[in-house]
Amino acid sequence: MSHGPVWHPFTQHALQPDAIEIARAEGAWLERTDGTRILDAISSWWVITHGHRHPRIIAAMKAQADQLDQVIFAGFTHRPAEELAARLTKLVGLPHAFFSDSGSTAVEVALKMALGFWRNQGINRTRIIAFEHAYHGDTIGTMSAGARGVFNAPYEPLLFDVIRLPFSAKGKEQETLEALRAATADGQAAALIVEPLILGAGGMLTYTPHVLADMARICRETKTLFIADEVMTGFGRTGTFLACEQANVTPDILCLAKGITGGSTPLAVTLASAPIFEAHYSQDRRKTFFHSSSYTANPIACAAAVANLDVWNEEPVQARIAQITQWQHEMSEALRADTRFTDVRLCGTIAAFDLRVADEGYLASIGPKLYDFFLSRGLLLRPLGNTIYIMPPYCITRDELASLYEAIKEAADTFGARA
Repeated sequence: MSHGPVWHPFTQHALQPDAIEIARAEGAWLERTDGTRILDAISSWWVITHGHRHPRIIAAMKAQADQLDQVIFAGFTHRPAEELAARLTKLVGLPHAFFSDSGSTAVEVALKMALGFWRNQGINRTRIIAFEHAYHGDTIGTMSAGARGVFNAPYEPLLFDVIRLPFSAKGKEQETLEALRAATADGQAAALIVEPLILGAGGMLTYTPHVLADMARICRETKTLFIADEVMTGFGRTGTFLACEQANVTPDILCLAKGITGGSTPLAVTLASAPIFEAHYSQDRRKTFFHSSSYTANPIACAAAVANLDVWNEEPVQARIAQITQWQHEMSEALRADTRFTDVRLCGTIAAFDLRVADEGYLASIGPKLYDFFLSRGLLLRPLGNTIYIMPPYCITRDELASLYEAIKEAADTFGARA
């Protein structure tokens, strides 16, 4: 069998040999080469916030490309990066911003910062704590912090051990907090890393701001660094600019990516507290933070991110988020009464629910069938096995969102089983 040269991510080419070519995009829609359109209901893997090709962001990228396309960021700087860092640090309350180029890298940087913080002080604290079902990326450190399973089983020999907290499902919150207290009691923990309020690739599992606040408090009491992985949750997905705001928590280290440029181009940032930076600030060159990527703080990407912050300041983004949140609540109510669905859950603009099937989980056989079913109706929904979720761009209309729920009901008619 012949194959094309492109190896696609999270794709089993033996089962999905042909990729769909997209020629253009605008707003909430993708357009194929033949002109047919697909509603992008998952924001192209959670990155598109305001909609595809937001005019202000695209204009900023074009203008920057005419001035400066790229420059080494070790020993050099440029205005877009300086402005972006100043604005982000003020927004989130953390004084130092380290740029990279993907969510995985932002988290990898955070883990390295945490370990360097302790080592540079001569303190032996190396234990990392994370949730079960967590997903933090696909680099070695982030896979180590993520749950063991289908995503990383082949790479097990490369991964380091972490302490797993039981997920704080409803009714099990105290179990999570007690496990965190036990894991931090001996003073050996370097950091806790969490996805605030909702675990993404782990199944869109939600937990309360109260638990997030309590975990942060335990970390403060035990001097354990608190890392918030807001790669997916940041920039409004959970209803607020950052998910941590809902728990009144400022982490020691914060990871942002995906929506930082409105989804227009890759960029990531890891923001850190003053003590994290100061532990690496020394006349001893061995205490340098040794991390970089060739395109750190790319000027075009930084210009896009600055324009994205302007959109947040000057357009009614928060009102759009509130409207989508309300629509999701209203439209998901019918699914709560439908026994073909279980665990209907909402977190800001995100809605998720499980279709009742015989085999559950990420590799559930229903997953590819659902994907094809929705795609045949011009809808991009990419279920996590039997978990269907909607994470739309903020420009989606009520009618467009309603069409998704109609298709989900149709899918249940075709594939679902009642209790």
